[in-house]
Amino acid sequence: MMFHGLLVDVAYFARSLETFVRNMIKLFKVKEKQRAENPNGTAPVKKQSAGELRLHRDMGELNLPKSCSISFPNGKDDLMNFEVTIRPDEGYYLGGTFIFTFQVPPMYPHEPPKVKCKTKVYHPNIDLEGNVCLNILREDWKPVLNINTIIYGLYHLFTQPNHEDPLNHDAAAVLRDNPKMFESNVRRAISGGYVGQTLFPRCM
Repeated sequence: MMFHGLLVDVAYFARSLETFVRNMIKLFKVKEKQRAENPNGTAPVKKQSAGELRLHRDMGELNLPKSCSISFPNGKDDLMNFEVTIRPDEGYYLGGTFIFTFQVPPMYPHEPPKVKCKTKVYHPNIDLEGNVCLNILREDWKPVLNINTIIYGLYHLFTQPNHEDPLNHDAAAVLRDNPKMFESNVRRAISGGYVGQTLFPRCM
């Protein structure tokens, strides 16, 4: 009986040893693969999409007017989502501060960024939900355009609002028919007042 028990123990030990060796070989192969993929031993670097690479280039070539600035609320690791702040230094919207969110798709520059105005604003080309009417964000977008072009386009919406291609039809009609009243409405809105039935938050 002792001899039989010894045989059972030896067989169990042999199986355990075989399992251990097999696991160690697997672990060694995984480590070898990791070393081959990353020979410097540093943390693996996430591969960037073509859109991220192009966006890196765009950011390096930014040449913004002093009235515009860019920030990354999620940190610079999230380059595809950022905010642009515009403080017009002339025109109807002088003294106001307007924030736009940019969401850049992986297919950029073959698709334009999604841009929304975070600041509720009385404007013929921006509706109360923040949608922006800018031709280069729609049918006139081309891959040769870049972030700098879009920011300049947004800036010009404040210095030269356009009543001919409106999202806010009421504001567009006032701009077209009574520019003085339009100016008064804009001042009231950015000061934190009502225009008609709509209350606008102060953004000066």
